[in-house]
Amino acid sequence: MLLNAETSQVLIVDVQDRLLPAMRQPDAVVRGCSILLEAAETLEIPVTLSEQYPAGLGPTVEPLRSRVSQDVIYEKLHFSCMSDDTIRARLQVTGRDTVVLGGIESHVCVQQTALELAQAGMRPVVVADAVSSRKDGSIRLAMDRMASHGVEIVTAEMVIFEWLRVAGTDAFKSLSRLIK
Repeated sequence: MLLNAETSQVLIVDVQDRLLPAMRQPDAVVRGCSILLEAAETLEIPVTLSEQYPAGLGPTVEPLRSRVSQDVIYEKLHFSCMSDDTIRARLQVTGRDTVVLGGIESHVCVQQTALELAQAGMRPVVVADAVSSRKDGSIRLAMDRMASHGVEIVTAEMVIFEWLRVAGTDAFKSLSRLIK
């Protein structure tokens, strides 16, 4: 089933100052998450960012933090965003059942969130080029496990073109340049 901008929301999980440098290809994660945030802004899709224990791991990295209002950034201690009452309520109150996920780490917070979203009857969609972990093996295993439980694995480019649906619009002109 294709993604639809009207039924989607974006969740960026724990892309934080002290955590990001330890990840595989950290610049790619920031790029992928930035693409999702810019597309969401252009298409008026709600966004939420989580921060795992920011007192210890620091805030969301500046390139992402500067793209959003501070009131969409939520601190958490649970690994899964769905286990945090405030974040879960925010995701559910939008009325949008498709949650497009980016962030870190693939095999911990992203995976647990995606699996709990699926258990809650929502549609988790993990953007492979917007997630990472410290080890390549952890990334692969997380993607395999999530897919085996019905979580869709996509790329940022797939998300954008499915949300857009048609070329020639102002949104297409603005967002297609992100994929080059």
